[in-house]
Amino acid sequence: MTSLAEYIRLKTAEATARSSRRSDDFVVRYRWFHPNISGVDAERTLLDRGNEGSFLVRPSRSSPGDFTLSVRRRGTVTHVKIQNTGDFYDLHGGEKFATLYELIQYYTENQGQLREKNGEVIELLLPLFCADPINERWFHEDIGGKEAEKMLLDKAKSGSFLVRESQSQPGHFVLSVRTDDTVTHVKIRCQGSKFDIGGGDKFNSLSDLIEHCKKNPMIDTMGTIVRLKQPLNAKIPASGIQARVDELTRENGKKAGFWEEFESLQLQEVKHLFSRKEGQKGANRNKNRCKNILPFDHTRVVLRTPWPHDYINANYIMPEDEVFEGSKKCYIATQGCLPSTVADFWYMVWQENSRVIAMTTKETERGKVKCHHYWPDAGKDLEWEGMKLSCQKENTNTDFILREILMKYNSEERIIYQFHFHAWPDHGVPDDPGCVLNFLSEVNIRQEALEDAGPIIIHCSTGIGRTGTFIVVDLIIDQVRRCGLHTDIDVRRTIQMVRRQRSGMVQMEAQYQFVYLALLHYVNTFAQRLQAQQKCLEVGREYKNL
Repeated sequence: MTSLAEYIRLKTAEATARSSRRSDDFVVRYRWFHPNISGVDAERTLLDRGNEGSFLVRPSRSSPGDFTLSVRRRGTVTHVKIQNTGDFYDLHGGEKFATLYELIQYYTENQGQLREKNGEVIELLLPLFCADPINERWFHEDIGGKEAEKMLLDKAKSGSFLVRESQSQPGHFVLSVRTDDTVTHVKIRCQGSKFDIGGGDKFNSLSDLIEHCKKNPMIDTMGTIVRLKQPLNAKIPASGIQARVDELTRENGKKAGFWEEFESLQLQEVKHLFSRKEGQKGANRNKNRCKNILPFDHTRVVLRTPWPHDYINANYIMPEDEVFEGSKKCYIATQGCLPSTVADFWYMVWQENSRVIAMTTKETERGKVKCHHYWPDAGKDLEWEGMKLSCQKENTNTDFILREILMKYNSEERIIYQFHFHAWPDHGVPDDPGCVLNFLSEVNIRQEALEDAGPIIIHCSTGIGRTGTFIVVDLIIDQVRRCGLHTDIDVRRTIQMVRRQRSGMVQMEAQYQFVYLALLHYVNTFAQRLQAQQKCLEVGREYKNL
């Protein structure tokens, strides 16, 4: 019989194959994100290079973390604010989306939906390409040829590549590729805003040129076939995370490395255009907290008979990459309950034999309801569809509340443990990663003490921002705990992995940075614990020798 893990991996592989066939063209053509321009620059660029309906998206300088959509219309430029709440992206009250890319895709495919306050339609017709390669995984801005060779030979396998700025000819670039035990350097010319590798086809951007080279292998002067298989891996040993955080904290030009790396990750999001048909069905629409934040079909939790319907906005999240081999982690990521989905939520808890719930949002934040009160208060009972719940115990800690809930269904009883984290601020992220790590530690201690417990259920409001942050942190610290400080970790790849299973996981740059800082905190604590254990062993040996 196929295990749940094998089933999810199979379905993800099938969905990835389908998605890549229809999204490759979207990834290459829709390079409308311009990371390093101001509003004035955007206007100049659109008026100089654009046409009616040309548009681009840029980071907001007046409201860090948000974005601005700039559109050329009737010889002028209109700027539209895009809000990033940490739970979703929207146009300050419009449709809500899990990712920036889904927002832009929606308004380009649904002309007439984007309007000014006076009702005039704003048409997004032609994305204005950005030639800035800084957000690509393969772009290394400030390294020379020898350093590129060392990185590729020490850290990468054959077929790995990177692109760097030419130090001998500023304004041009170099493609460095490892083939077996050698590194080939290919000059990329930039002339008249076009890119080429010495004759032949010319491309509008470095990204387009690299996409072409990936599909069309080159032959070097020795007759060796040079294939571009994968960009230089971003893995680091866990013990080296301090240096990595220092590197990302350093500002490189206009932006710090965290911002650049997160935006690179965001550009990869469009590759995950998996189907979400079930959540779009008329019967299921009112079961979604946000209209456009829907579960992927291939990983969604399906409610089984005897429940009257099969839909809930929830996805299985499992460590499918080979780096997590040996991990027993399994989660369900879901949205905060609506009044109409409480019974569905508890049936899912029962069906999946989940015994631990991690709630990472308050009921109300900034005056808005984030999650319906779906649990019984102490001393009170709740009943839905034959299920009876009563709160047996409630313990309040500094950063969370632990509730022990007795659940009865079909003459069976189970204790469900709800860990309600309330230390996440309404704005931003916690100042101290330790509070999150302590919370996750308590969650895992409880989960591991329960025999045959099902997936941990984690939710915030929309089930993507904080939920994704908690899951990614937990996955990687579990890897370090199992494999030690010399194991390789890759934050970006881990987020990409969970995003293949639920869209938009880890929503904001601040959350992305928090993942790194939480891992740094854990690694430092882990190292100190190992040192203390080593000292105890040494003292023990000295005592025996007396």
